[in-house]
Amino acid sequence: MNQSSLNRMLTQAFGILLGIGIAIWILRGFGILTFLPGGIIWLFVFGAIALGMISFAQRTWWRF
Repeated sequence: MNQSSLNRMLTQAFGILLGIGIAIWILRGFGILTFLPGGIIWLFVFGAIALGMISFAQRTWWRF
């Protein structure tokens, strides 16, 4: 796996996790997904932040 495909996969995973987290947050706010605990939303958001930081570090610092 080369660097560009790894970075693309990390960036896509970042977008997917962030999108799911925001969608769950909005749907929970409307009262549709009230059975989901708030910790699930935070897991998606923090996971997206972690993947974004890893993607940034992989793109800028890891020059293998």
